[in-house]
Amino acid sequence: MLDDPKTLVSTEWLAAHLKDPDLRILDASIPPVGSGPEMADSAKTAFEATHIPGARFFDIDDISDHRSELPHMAPSVEKFMSRLRALGVGDGHQVVVYDNMGLFSAARVWWLFRLMGQTNIAVLDGGLPKWQAEGRPVEDLPPVIRDRHMTVRVQNHLVRDATQVSSASKLKDHEIIDARGATRFKGEVPEPREGLRAGHIPGSKNVPFTTLLNKDQTMKDTAGLKAVFEAANVDLSKPAITTCGSGVTAAILSLALERIGKTDHSLYDGSWVEWGAFPTLPVATGES
Repeated sequence: MLDDPKTLVSTEWLAAHLKDPDLRILDASIPPVGSGPEMADSAKTAFEATHIPGARFFDIDDISDHRSELPHMAPSVEKFMSRLRALGVGDGHQVVVYDNMGLFSAARVWWLFRLMGQTNIAVLDGGLPKWQAEGRPVEDLPPVIRDRHMTVRVQNHLVRDATQVSSASKLKDHEIIDARGATRFKGEVPEPREGLRAGHIPGSKNVPFTTLLNKDQTMKDTAGLKAVFEAANVDLSKPAITTCGSGVTAAILSLALERIGKTDHSLYDGSWVEWGAFPTLPVATGES
């Protein structure tokens, strides 16, 4: 693969840069969707036991907007800045983010940094599983935190709300791309979260995030990514809006679009947790 410190880097790249003084590594693992409250702290517990040397834990649920009833919505600028400062991450740092599933929740943090105007961030391709499978070092030590200021400039074009997505659905001037599995997209199975209708946003296309990954949970090469989008009849000449269940795996689509050179994409932060709960928003079922 082609290493790019602004999108995706290999385990080889990270191993070669592990001692760089301005490298900051974040573990952004989250519990599986639908797991009970007893699993809420499981990702952090696993991090404390085993992580890439020097890594800090980025708590996606904590670093979110708790004023919203929706899960892990993008936080305020002030909250993002203060939490990252507490992690010792700031201006001039090269950030690499990973998760313990290979490539699942790390892309959400990549997108969140981009939303906040920080571009020196990459996802670790294959994540912790690939790192460990290759016998690379891990530790259980807490990181040494050194305070550094972070400058934030919100990039509002990277996020969309329900009103904007509803307009895009009606006008058909964007490609709305849904990262959920095919059976959820078609409305053939109940949603893992209670109280949500089954189906998809009218006019949206289905690109399950798993179709963008290889068997080892690394991301496909650019030719492979383009082929997946084209097979789903995604018109790459239109601006894209990515969506999923709660705004996490949609970011994998956003990362894939960025990898193939498509920069006019945004993410629907509320995703299906919001759309599926609003009785006034239309729902389609079956194929796209």
